[in-house]
Amino acid sequence: MPDQKKAYIFALLTVGIWSTVASAFKISLRYLDHIQLLFYSCLSSTLVLTVLCLYFFGPGFWKKISFENIRSSLMLGFLNPFLYYLVLFKAYDLLPAQEAQPLNYTWGITLALLSIPLLKQKINKMQILAIVISYSGTLVISTRGNILGLEFSNPIGVALALGSTIIWSLYWIYNTKDTLDPVLKLFLNFSAGLIYITIFLPFVSTFHIEDVRGLYGAFYVGTFEMGITFVFWLMALRLSRTTAQISNLIYLSPFLSLIFIYFLVGETIMLSTILGLVLIMTGLIIQNRAKI
Repeated sequence: MPDQKKAYIFALLTVGIWSTVASAFKISLRYLDHIQLLFYSCLSSTLVLTVLCLYFFGPGFWKKISFENIRSSLMLGFLNPFLYYLVLFKAYDLLPAQEAQPLNYTWGITLALLSIPLLKQKINKMQILAIVISYSGTLVISTRGNILGLEFSNPIGVALALGSTIIWSLYWIYNTKDTLDPVLKLFLNFSAGLIYITIFLPFVSTFHIEDVRGLYGAFYVGTFEMGITFVFWLMALRLSRTTAQISNLIYLSPFLSLIFIYFLVGETIMLSTILGLVLIMTGLIIQNRAKI
């Protein structure tokens, strides 16, 4: 099979799985609180990433890791998965999945904004236009179409969903300074995140769960959202002739996600959600094509 065809297969697998995670978050939160969901999903993702490290690098994969890598991961692991998913899961707990998911998708715009002061990058007129269009989409979604009234469906949930994009963007900005292999880097970050959530959980929640279906959901989230899917996407990028040939497929994910949310979660998709999502994705497309 040609490499480009393999690249498309891995990319479509990634998009398909990412399209299900909003539903998985929401369903899992029926049986676990957001802190328990983070602990059990982080535990499963760390185990999966350990297996992947053994598969790609063998039993001696620790020899590729330096003390500096570990020190860096202690900071990065605090941002993601610990703080990022702590905030994101709470946002999903407070908001309908159809609102939390597209609001979280504005991280690409947030990344562009934070890159100005932190990476000293410049911004052009097209990028400003992209920011205005995307954030107008968030306004449509968070007010459920009542823009003039400015009555937010859940102000705290909206703030957390948008706040998660700041954490995610900071993670990727600081992540660029770490030259370790991506799989090893992810393993270290999630190992650090697991330590943080293990220490944090007993103070605010409990390890005991009432319904085993919560564990199934956490395992799915940890295995696919936090683990294997990243490797699929990495393989797609490596096999593809150009990044552009597969990167545009990612724009399918939020729209497919609404279909899963409708059928699996049982939410009636509002017109304001669709219109807001179209604005957000339009802004992201403009922003990507307007990079300096």
